[in-house]
Amino acid sequence: MSIAIIAALPGELKPLVHDWHRSESKSEINTWSGVIAGHEAVAIAGGMGAAAAARAVTQALDRGRPHALISYGWCGAITCAVKPPMVFTISEVIDHSTGDSFRTASTEGMRLVTLDHVAGPNEKRPLAEKHQAVLVDMEAATVARLAVENNVPFYCFKAISDAYTDKLPDFNRFISPIGQLHMPAFLTYAAFHPGYWPALTRLGRNSNRAASNLARLLSKFQLQSL
Repeated sequence: MSIAIIAALPGELKPLVHDWHRSESKSEINTWSGVIAGHEAVAIAGGMGAAAAARAVTQALDRGRPHALISYGWCGAITCAVKPPMVFTISEVIDHSTGDSFRTASTEGMRLVTLDHVAGPNEKRPLAEKHQAVLVDMEAATVARLAVENNVPFYCFKAISDAYTDKLPDFNRFISPIGQLHMPAFLTYAAFHPGYWPALTRLGRNSNRAASNLARLLSKFQLQSL
C-alpha cells in the first residue's frame, strides 16, 4: 500500500520526514520517500495555493497511483474555538471559490474551507459563518478534487499555525506565482515593522509545535485506519 502526502512548505513536513530519503532529482524538489506504519509513502512540499498543489499531486501520480492521497500541513484558525498548535482530522473540505464540497475518507473530523489566498483578519469571521467551518487553508480543495478525478481515497490532516486573533503581515504580497514564499523580502519587510514581531514569534513557535503534533497524528491514524 502506498500513500502520497501533499504539503505546501518543507517546514510542515520536517518532523515527519526527518529520517526519510530526500530526492536529489531536479524535477522532484522538496520530495521525500519513506515508510509510515509499514506503508510506502512519498511526501511533497509543492508550494502554496491551488496551482502548486496540482503540480504536486501530478508529480505523486506520475510515480504510480497511490492507495491514499493526503492533504497535509498548516492552516489558520477562523474562530476562537480552536487554537495553535492543535491538530485535526478533516472530514469535509469546501472550496470557497466554487462552493464545491468534498468529503474525506474519514468518518469524523472538522470542516475546512480552502481559500485562493492567505485569509486576512477581516475575512475570517465571514468565512466561518458562511461555511460553518473553523479552519482555512489554500490547497486542500485542489488535492480533494484531483483525488476524486483519479478515483483515489482522499484524507486531510491539518495543524493550526496561527490563531484567529493573530495580527500578521499580509503574506500574499510575498508569495511567488509558483507558490513559494519570498523569504528574504518578507524578512526585510518584517524587520522594519516591529509591531508584527510578537505575532511572528508566536507563529514560528506554534508552527514548529503544530508540525510535530501533526506528524504524530498522521502516524497514529495510519496505524489504525489504512
